[in-house]
Amino acid sequence: MAARLKLSVIVPVGPGDRAWTGLLRDLAALAADAEIILVAPTGAVPPGFDARAYGLRVPARWLEAPAGRARQQNAGAAAAAGGVLWFLHADSRLPARTLDAALGFARDDALGYFRLHYLDDGPWAARLNGFGAGVRSRWAGLPFGDQGFILSRSTFVRLGGFDESLPAGEDHALVWTARVAGIALVDLGQPVHSSARRYREQGWLRTTLRHAGLTLSQARRFRAMAVRKHAGR
Repeated sequence: MAARLKLSVIVPVGPGDRAWTGLLRDLAALAADAEIILVAPTGAVPPGFDARAYGLRVPARWLEAPAGRARQQNAGAAAAAGGVLWFLHADSRLPARTLDAALGFARDDALGYFRLHYLDDGPWAARLNGFGAGVRSRWAGLPFGDQGFILSRSTFVRLGGFDESLPAGEDHALVWTARVAGIALVDLGQPVHSSARRYREQGWLRTTLRHAGLTLSQARRFRAMAVRKHAGR
């Protein structure tokens, strides 16, 4: 069996989404002991992919999986060779110091996350949402998937992966599973930049209120699910 890599970067990609191209250019700073796995819905892998076009110095490949972020991320994790799994949204953008923090992550008892900042492709008020994500993460213990979850393979297996029965909120559910299981949530202190375009397209206030309401309703349900799951082990 080949030696295990340090880090596997797993990126679920939706049909027709091209935001991953910018992310790959940021990941070109990875120089060794890592791999990149992009996971598209079945039949939606972009043709003619050439990792060299993005300046990548580590292996990069596409996989197919049934549509859905949970399924796609689980498929990527199952195929990964790394001892540490880093789940990134396709529209994430990363400064070099964030890559350094990911490569330095070595805890086997924690779920790490990064600090969310929004890009300038949406309304100015989206900066408030980034601030709110920090409050939610550090004070309420609820980081979300756009903050770049990173954890050891063994911890991911222990948590049972992402819940594929959920149509949405698989990241939120994983956090509750981790909390109930006693897995530490660790702020790695470095930024992940994400697109704010949905706030521009759907309206800042409307989108903010919808997400806040959804978070509250999911929290009650996902906590109860996590308690039942833990009790059943």
